Amino acid sequence: MTQSVRLDADTLATASWESIREIFALDPGTTHLNTGTIGAMPHEVVEVYERVTREWTGSLANIYPPSLYPEYRAQIAADFGVDQDEMVICHNSTEGIARIIAGLDLGPDDEVLTTTHECFSVLSNFNLAHNRFGVKVNLVTLPSGPDVTVEDVVHTFEAALTPRTKVMAFAATTLFTGTRMPIRELCDLAQRHGVITMIDAALMPGMVDVNLRELGVDFMAGSGSKFQCGPLGTGLLYARNKVFPEHNPLPLPRFWPVISTWYPLVGDTPARTKTAVETYNMGDYLQSAGSASIARAAALAKACEIWNAIGRGRIEDRIMELGRYAKQRVAEHFGESSLYTPLHDTRLHAPLVAFKPFRAPEDAWNIKKVMAFVDRLESAHRIWIRWVEFEVPGSPHMHYAARICTHLFNSHDEIDRTLKIMAGLADEMA
Repeated sequence: MTQSVRLDADTLATASWESIREIFALDPGTTHLNTGTIGAMPHEVVEVYERVTREWTGSLANIYPPSLYPEYRAQIAADFGVDQDEMVICHNSTEGIARIIAGLDLGPDDEVLTTTHECFSVLSNFNLAHNRFGVKVNLVTLPSGPDVTVEDVVHTFEAALTPRTKVMAFAATTLFTGTRMPIRELCDLAQRHGVITMIDAALMPGMVDVNLRELGVDFMAGSGSKFQCGPLGTGLLYARNKVFPEHNPLPLPRFWPVISTWYPLVGDTPARTKTAVETYNMGDYLQSAGSASIARAAALAKACEIWNAIGRGRIEDRIMELGRYAKQRVAEHFGESSLYTPLHDTRLHAPLVAFKPFRAPEDAWNIKKVMAFVDRLESAHRIWIRWVEFEVPGSPHMHYAARICTHLFNSHDEIDRTLKIMAGLADEMA
């Protein structure tokens, strides 16, 4: 493990990426190109987690008021363009997704539109709603490959909407093909049809400088431990709690705050607001769930503070530039046709690159070979990526791909070295 390095906020704003890399608790002998699974905490985040844990261990202080995280939620909400009454610190994006789906007012007359490229946490919880409440779940398979455009993605959803569609759910960035979804365009489509939107944004916090209100989304669940590089067991849940017609004119949907100790013991919640002033703090309703880890929340807030010091826009530019570079290098080594990730429409670019490492077409659905390829990269070269599986339109087989993921602490040299090794290993295993 590298020695702890700390840079002050003023230094972070202008520091080189090489020096910023040193603030992270990264193993210097490992190439970490799998932030889509888990990030790397800055040393200072680890220190906050350990310090606050020690402070609360054996403490006789009242744990309940601080476990509402009012200050942390206000700080983090502002980072995403929303307010404290709309933001919740939860345990991970899976929990956030489950609480959103369980809280939606769905029944047997309702349909949900989502895709086969969603995380299992989305698909499993919608299937639970189907089995429990009779909700119909309609699935579309997203187009993939270097030539996919925003218009292709929007048309795929538009063609599948029905008069009974009540919810449209999609990822901010798909974890399988690395497609950065056109959120504003999809929210516009949903609003024209009076449809609720839910985003699985596991990969959004810490990756992009984003304003959730301006995107017009109703619900979002994100991870605190992936691109945001907070501790494991942290996530964010956003629930729109007021109406700004310029961003989303639809009335607030009926929403049940499941897993809550603040839901009224008798009677119902107040009527939901129709204006830009909240009737009540939905974030508090969702946040209040008994005792919680003060240390994890403090560490996540510290990670967000570091991001703000570096500059979220600056970080997004860095991550995306490395992602574009990785796509170009993949195309050089393996050919454009190997890419499942959009290449030519930069509006769909994300720092995840999924591609076929083997030349033979049938190897695209050879799970054992792709798994062995990823395992050998880790065991022989200490390069950490992952393999992914997903459906491709018109293909009778599930496809399996290698996925690399760039973050601010990666470098062009790491990408070059990794892809050179990957190309050699693929030839060896052909």
